[in-house]
Amino acid sequence: MNNSKTTKTLLQVSGLCLAYPQRELFHDLSIDIPPGVSLIRGEGGCGKTSLLRLFAGELAADSGQLHLNQLSLAQQPQAYRRQVFWIDPRTDAFDQISPLAYFDTVRQASPDFDDALLAQMVLGLALTAHLEKALYMLSTGSKRKVWLAAAFASGATLTLLDEPFAALDQASIRFVMQLLAQAAGQGKRAWVVSHYDSLDQIALAALIDLPS
Repeated sequence: MNNSKTTKTLLQVSGLCLAYPQRELFHDLSIDIPPGVSLIRGEGGCGKTSLLRLFAGELAADSGQLHLNQLSLAQQPQAYRRQVFWIDPRTDAFDQISPLAYFDTVRQASPDFDDALLAQMVLGLALTAHLEKALYMLSTGSKRKVWLAAAFASGATLTLLDEPFAALDQASIRFVMQLLAQAAGQGKRAWVVSHYDSLDQIALAALIDLPS
C-alpha cells in the first residue's frame, strides 16, 4: 500500500477492520486520502467494493474510525454522508424512474451540485436520447453512464467510483479518463476509484493495493 505524501487530508481512515465468516478482508487499515484521484487496485473478489461501501458509510466496519473533513462517521453520520457520492453501479433501486428524476434526487441531496457540469456529462457520455426513459430500459453501459454523470456533477467532497469503465464504449472511457485526469489536479474533492489495473494516465494522490 502506498500513501501520498500530500499533507492535506480529506478522508482519514484509522484502524479499519472488517471480517466476514469466510475471510478477513481488512485488518487495521489506516490511510489518508488527499484531494485528487486515489486508486483501490485489485482483482475481483479482493474487497474493492466493500472498501468503497465502508468509506461511504453504507457498510459498518467491525472497528476503526472514518473522518471526512474532520467529521466523524460514527459521531456525525448524516453530516459525513452529505459529503459523499456513492452508488452501487449494479443497483436496481432506481429502475422505475428516469435519469432526469435520478439527477434531481442527487441535486436535492448535494449542496454543490453543478448543473453545467451535468450538461457536459450528458453530452460527453451521449445520454441525451435516454434522459426521459425509465432506467430499467437502459443497457448496463448506459445506466453506468447515468451514475457517472451524477457522480461528477454532485460536487461531493468524497466521490466513490466502483469500476467506472466497466461496460462503457471506448469513446466514453476516454472521456471519463480525461475528466479524472483533470480531477487529479483539483484541491477540493477526493475521488476514490476501484479498478483491477493501474491508471497510468492519471497522477494518483494515493494507491491502495489489495491482495487477491
